[in-house]
Amino acid sequence: MEEILIKAAQLILSLSILVVLHEAGHFIPAKLFGVRVEKFYLFFDAWFSLFKVKKGDTEYGIGWLPLGGYVKLSGMIDESMDKEQMAKPAQPWEFRSKPAWQRLIIMLGGVTVNLILGMIIYAGVLWTWGENYIAAKDVTYGVHVSKTAETIGFKDGDQIIAFDGSAIPEDYTYGMISKDLLLNTEINQVTVVNNGQERVVTIPSDFGQQVLANNEKQIFAERVPFIADTILPKSGAEEAGLQKGDQIIGVNGKNAAYFSEFVKAVQEVKGETVQIRVKRNGETLELPTKVSEEGKIGVGNQSPLVYFNITKKEYGFFEAIPAGISKAGSTIKGYVDQFSLVFTKEGITQLGGFGAIGSMFPSTWDWHSFWSLTAFLSLVLAFMNVLPIPALDGGHVMFLMYEIIAGKKPGERFMETAQMAGMLLLLSFLLFANGNDILRLFNS
Repeated sequence: MEEILIKAAQLILSLSILVVLHEAGHFIPAKLFGVRVEKFYLFFDAWFSLFKVKKGDTEYGIGWLPLGGYVKLSGMIDESMDKEQMAKPAQPWEFRSKPAWQRLIIMLGGVTVNLILGMIIYAGVLWTWGENYIAAKDVTYGVHVSKTAETIGFKDGDQIIAFDGSAIPEDYTYGMISKDLLLNTEINQVTVVNNGQERVVTIPSDFGQQVLANNEKQIFAERVPFIADTILPKSGAEEAGLQKGDQIIGVNGKNAAYFSEFVKAVQEVKGETVQIRVKRNGETLELPTKVSEEGKIGVGNQSPLVYFNITKKEYGFFEAIPAGISKAGSTIKGYVDQFSLVFTKEGITQLGGFGAIGSMFPSTWDWHSFWSLTAFLSLVLAFMNVLPIPALDGGHVMFLMYEIIAGKKPGERFMETAQMAGMLLLLSFLLFANGNDILRLFNS
């Protein structure tokens, strides 16, 4: 329960920061251009507010429904659907009275803030913590592969060394390799080495869809030995006499010298008693061990980091700025590429709501992870808001571009209908995504 609360607290704080700054991106240019801002809210205040205070023409408040936030501009067709105000003659302080270029700047303000914020946070993270990663070339034991990867020819212990005959860069990680294989359909062949033998794996064009269809979260996982570190009390491991420092090498007479192999082996014998083979002080022992109904024996492995050379890159203040901008650019490009998978039947089932977003945060409070994820979510928020859907900023921008090109505004009746349709579409999307979270919770 504590872990869930910590994740939820990080999610709420992150989204609160992003929503307030996004809405400030609309608020500031609106005030500069003389548009009256009636409300500035964090979260939605349907029926009542948790807090509100009025200063000048603007009511500032916190709503009870944590699904975002908003600024209400006088004379604008938005989610408030204030038809009474729109039926009156336009006033000089209203949004609809301002030139199209000013309204365009106001509408793009939130997205612009989120883009810049993502760059700033990434730069700050790199300056403060640097960048730690395990290069693929340093994964000395090779990788454990997913079922989908195995079906197309990858094997446990493979080390990936080239795409289509070109060696992968020195700083490439298996996370980058996975992303390329999922999204870059131009990669046809991957060269791997296993036990000193090279071979080529052909990548099918629908590999990404296959991975999604099998609900796999990871294609490759760095393979490491299994050396007991933490023994849980009253567990099968403790009752069997397993000790810290024991190297686990087999299950029921079969080799399982790597952690991923052991996990797979015990998942197949849930609730049974098995023979665990271990090495201890030069001796080989067979320990009868009870496997729980969840497929676990109650032992933790040493940190995987002790097995690898960790590459650490430090950044000075002025180095971190262009590096942060570059990281933001590559992050949003990767997200846009992944977004195309949503429009496949496999991708639509992987959509997640607040539960999926919250699960991305660590179960202990970690500022490094918090700010890294906040930067990522800021860029996601920028991209999602610029989509040309009525009720989003991108929808308003689309209609403003029409006005600038055609020289006339779309009719107010049309705008009201489009706004309502956009809100229904977004609500349906929200319900579907969060419904997926609930289904995954019950099926886990």
